Amino acid sequence: MFWVLLLLLAWAVAGTACTRLCLAAVRAAAVDEDSRDHDLTLYEAAFLSGGPERVADLTMVSMARQRRLLLAHTGWATVVDPRGRDDMERSVIGAIGPEGQNRIEPVRAAAASADAVAGLADRLVSAGLAVPAGARTTVAAGVRQVQLAAVAVLALGAIALLVPAQPDMPRGLVALWFALPLALTLSCLAVARIEVHPYSRWASPAGQRLLGTLPRRAGNSDDRTYLTTVAVRGIRAVGEPDVRAAFAHREHT
Repeated sequence: MFWVLLLLLAWAVAGTACTRLCLAAVRAAAVDEDSRDHDLTLYEAAFLSGGPERVADLTMVSMARQRRLLLAHTGWATVVDPRGRDDMERSVIGAIGPEGQNRIEPVRAAAASADAVAGLADRLVSAGLAVPAGARTTVAAGVRQVQLAAVAVLALGAIALLVPAQPDMPRGLVALWFALPLALTLSCLAVARIEVHPYSRWASPAGQRLLGTLPRRAGNSDDRTYLTTVAVRGIRAVGEPDVRAAFAHREHT
């Protein structure tokens, strides 16, 4: 009855993975209903869409559009106006350093880890719009675990079918028994796809709903809409060729 031991192992793997995914989805859905009335700022939209680095990117793009920061196509950032208008801009200026010039990548990393971004993240978590740091990627990780569990069940079932046949158990019935934990994992993945997809790393379900209400069209005549598009979609939404070249240079260094 070696196949029975394999079947028990398959159920244990499938049951554990599906339970973890369900718990993660329940935690992600436990959001204060009052958060639906929250009006997202540009920085909040950037964080919910791409995390701290997206906030840094948005800040630099915004300052560049106002000609207060020069982003060269060579991948360097130069301060034009050293007076930051908010904490995010002051974080970027401070990350560039006293010489007023630095490469974009270290500036981005330093600004993303600044206290201003950490405070923004805490406020979004408190409002129920962002996923807490300890639970970040939990749903996505749970989905991956269930996917691996499905593969494990298939492998265990194959092993059970390869062992010498048992006189009291036809191979077809053995395969049917292993189809049950496999059906559990596949149905769990299907429900997760319907209920909690996309599996956001930063935004809670309420945060994702608010992001869905934001305008996505980049228009140079509407600065707010343009920056909103950059906040949600990232650098690929930037329209200025020089700025795109500056960030593209950063991505290849």
